[in-house]
Amino acid sequence: MIRAACLALAFCVTPVVAQDYKPSDVPHGQKDYHAAGAGSYALDAGHTGIIARVLHLGFSYSVFRFDKVSGTLDWNPDDPTASKLTATVEVGSIATPVQGFSEILTGKDYLDSAANPTASFVSESFAAESNTSGTVTGQLTLMGRTHPATFKVELIGAGKGFTGDENGNPVIRDLIGLHAMTEIDPQAYGLNAFFTEPILIGIDAEFARKE
Repeated sequence: MIRAACLALAFCVTPVVAQDYKPSDVPHGQKDYHAAGAGSYALDAGHTGIIARVLHLGFSYSVFRFDKVSGTLDWNPDDPTASKLTATVEVGSIATPVQGFSEILTGKDYLDSAANPTASFVSESFAAESNTSGTVTGQLTLMGRTHPATFKVELIGAGKGFTGDENGNPVIRDLIGLHAMTEIDPQAYGLNAFFTEPILIGIDAEFARKE
């Protein structure tokens, strides 16, 4: 339990050491993507959230979260166009505040996760607009159908920061954190007639450079 609390704080080795830290000692992300060095990065699922906002028949937005995601980023800050991204989401990990609704959504009438257990995105191009913004375009696969998708990306922070190693121990590595948005046509992906308006997809993600 103590280790879990430490990792959640993301900067302590032991509770005693944590008390010795001053705010100026703790590295924070910089508003410049060049601060994260080139290399292969892994998605930190513990600091990642994927949210789908679905219009409820024109009355309100229903919000759903997918809890199981993995991905890799081959990052080149000197030439972002040479970067590559892949991500995979377990469709069955959808969560909703309505009791029992997740099981309905993953059934045959909706996402049919038994037949198509994952959704994926594979990048084809990166385009930087500034040191903190740009777009990533690629192919999005959902329910066995693949279509182009473009994400508008905002850098949250880049540079040295605390993360966990393969054994869960806190270490300092290069990190990249971002917020990305896109929208999809649900009918193009085979969703049923209840879904006609664009579905908004928001992603908050953190990547840690591999050693």
